[in-house]
Amino acid sequence: MQNIRVHGSIFFLLKKFVTKELSAYSWDILNEQAGTSSLSFSITENYPIETMNLLLENASEMTGLSKHLLMEQFGSYLVNDLFALYKDYIRPEWRTFEIILHTESVMHGAVRKLNSTANPPILNVFQVNEKLLIIDYFSKRKMASLAIGIIRGISEYYGEADKIKITPMTNSDDERVQIRLAFL
Repeated sequence: MQNIRVHGSIFFLLKKFVTKELSAYSWDILNEQAGTSSLSFSITENYPIETMNLLLENASEMTGLSKHLLMEQFGSYLVNDLFALYKDYIRPEWRTFEIILHTESVMHGAVRKLNSTANPPILNVFQVNEKLLIIDYFSKRKMASLAIGIIRGISEYYGEADKIKITPMTNSDDERVQIRLAFL
């Protein structure tokens, strides 16, 4: 098994999401069930993907939502925090289309530059035309549902949720997932 890690900031944000969306005690319950209650997740460290998967699987059981839907909701929830963190990299005239088009070069570039321990997924975004983007997501963490949620959250942030259609073209559990983003 490869040593696949998740940055501590994602655990910090997952805790914030769980305590807001479920209950103040849910995070403690999830950690107890996952056997991670002794861990204090630091935003500067990396943790095994298995730990993240256990927390997400337990949260899925707790909520009755599929793991994919839960990850999408978490991704959508992350957008305000991500925008606050990377506001200096986002041009004011950009909207959903431009944010997605420039995520890899601008935001992920900043993540890699500012934090050498962070390893965001690789997003190769191809502009087919002014109304269609094809996103080639690659990550050994296999968390494309999180990326789909982030895209959905960005469109909600800009009031464009009813103007887009997000379609995973391959299995969301794969390392490489192709996502079709059509602007209606």
